[in-house]
Amino acid sequence: MTPTLQSYIGGRWLGRQGAQLLRSAINGKPVASTHAEAIDFGEAVTHARTVGLPALTALDFQQRAERLKALAKYLNEHKETLYAVSAHTGATRADSWVDIEGGSGTLFAYAGVGSNELPSGNLVHEGPVLDLGKKGGFKGTHILVPRGGVAVHINAFNFPVWGLLEKFAPSFLAGMPCIGKPATATSYLTEAAVRLIQQSGLIPEGALQLVIGSTGDLLDRLEGCDVVTFTGSADTAAMLRVHKNIVRQSIPFNAEADSLNCAILAPDVTPDDEEFELFIKEVAREMTGKAGQKCTAIRRAIVPRRHLDAVAEKLRARLAKVVVGDPSLAEVRMGALASQAQLADVSDRVAMLLKSGAEQVCGAGDGFKPIGDGAAEGAFFAPTLLLSRKPFDNAAIHDIEAFGPVSTLMAYEDLDEALALAARGRGSLVGTLVTRDPKIAAKAIPVVAAWHGRLLILDREAAVESTGHGSPLPLLKHGGPGRAGGGEELGGIRAVKHYLQRAALQGSPTMLASVTGEHIRGAALRESELHPFRRCFEDLQIGDSLLTHRRTVGEADIVAFGGISGDYFYMHFDEIAAKESAFGKRIAHGYFVLSAAAGLFVSPAPGPVLANYGLDTLRFIKPVGIGDTIRARLTAKRKTDRNKKDANGVGQGVVAWDVEVTNQHDELVASYDILTLVAKRGAA
Repeated sequence: MTPTLQSYIGGRWLGRQGAQLLRSAINGKPVASTHAEAIDFGEAVTHARTVGLPALTALDFQQRAERLKALAKYLNEHKETLYAVSAHTGATRADSWVDIEGGSGTLFAYAGVGSNELPSGNLVHEGPVLDLGKKGGFKGTHILVPRGGVAVHINAFNFPVWGLLEKFAPSFLAGMPCIGKPATATSYLTEAAVRLIQQSGLIPEGALQLVIGSTGDLLDRLEGCDVVTFTGSADTAAMLRVHKNIVRQSIPFNAEADSLNCAILAPDVTPDDEEFELFIKEVAREMTGKAGQKCTAIRRAIVPRRHLDAVAEKLRARLAKVVVGDPSLAEVRMGALASQAQLADVSDRVAMLLKSGAEQVCGAGDGFKPIGDGAAEGAFFAPTLLLSRKPFDNAAIHDIEAFGPVSTLMAYEDLDEALALAARGRGSLVGTLVTRDPKIAAKAIPVVAAWHGRLLILDREAAVESTGHGSPLPLLKHGGPGRAGGGEELGGIRAVKHYLQRAALQGSPTMLASVTGEHIRGAALRESELHPFRRCFEDLQIGDSLLTHRRTVGEADIVAFGGISGDYFYMHFDEIAAKESAFGKRIAHGYFVLSAAAGLFVSPAPGPVLANYGLDTLRFIKPVGIGDTIRARLTAKRKTDRNKKDANGVGQGVVAWDVEVTNQHDELVASYDILTLVAKRGAA
């Protein structure tokens, strides 16, 4: 009996009666059916707002990051369940790895982003702090807070797991409940993933709901605090972008649309170069990986006219070796398209490209026969390489995308023509430039960057570790201008900020410090006889401060530091040259000032401060000369509880300390933050 997929709405699984039948892309056999029951989207949105949102914001950034990490581990432990389902989508094991383990890898990445870059609370002080008055009593800054809304994620069919998780991860981290809507054709794999997520018990109820089938009136129920994201065709993106409620409510809308991405073989590369073979491999890999069903796949391969035939022959030979068929067979290297509907669409678009004047280098006419039982009923399509000798005269090859294992070779005369052809895509997610020459890269990249969201410069050095043209990475932006949708996803902390609300904040330093949870210079301080370094993490308060004793810098200090460091720069040792400089005198090493300041404020005995592991925002403001007297102010600026323990089970937190070094005139000479690990109570 064919199982019926269920939506997860309002804390329960919905759906018993079958509706649309979904078939295996490999052999056409039924896999599952969507459900016929209507979804109450009012209930879904209300559940997200009243249950999911309070539960998420009851956790802070650090705690949500911890949950993401645990969820990633859980999904990896149960990945074989997903691999078994993924086979029906036509994906090979390697294709499924990108989708399934790429998805959990994205969760791991965002867990790291949260742990390393976000505070313990639910407010991010984005900064910088700006003086808005002359006396220091009125300042301004920027903060980021959870939007208090719902994120609706509408996804494409090609990556049923990664597509869900790469949007869910930053939304969850930002404290925003999600309603995920996968493309129907492969929704059975997304449903399997969401079942695992719910079974894990690691995310609060209401943090993630699943829609199988149509979105109905969901978009009509959203408000200005909500967010909508979409991945799919450019036509659908354009339609959703002007949805009446999205426009009326000014709801943020992010689109990542299919684009005609390009790869350029630079004019300096010849068939004898290693880079020539790298270009061939990259184009072939992007044509056959996921059967070409990637929004980042290379659709246009732009090559020097003098090498056009050589490239065509090499690619034809390489593609001829690709075994297509049932991915369960060991020799198969390319699976099927996701559905018969997709097969028909790709076939129609290839026919349109051929009708436009493109030549066919290889394709179904070359004895194509997928292997495996029932393959005749599967959605298999031959790797198809087209060629355009006059690409400027053929608009179709820059406009029609066959979303399958299809790419078109295009000839150019010089680099300027190659760049012009790249721009004819009218906006792409990614482009690749294969070159040996840094000067060509320096000329080409600023030009093509205007029309691309991500660029790969591929040469023999990068090839050793390159993740490839078609691999969006969690810490790099994914998205592109124009046809590609004009949106941004991923990009590390950037993606989290898309789901937060930015607000400008004005007030006194004391008030700003109270709101941001960070010490701001000019705010009230707390000074006591107990050195701040003697306080455990829980006992430290933002604003705890120490003003040190003074130290006068002598020539012996400069000479000794030069001998220890080996820094004999003329400004420190050459009396005549120093007098002729802008400073008019010999000055102390900047790093001596730093070291001397540490000597002034460090509490040397063992205590809660375990280690200094970083220094941020260092600036040397004024020179320190022989005879100048310095002192330091050390202030607890920011605390982050990462909920971590050492090998002995002792808890630790991270404290950032604001350091101001001043001279005898109370002028700031050095300014920086130091980062320390501080033990919790019971450790010292």
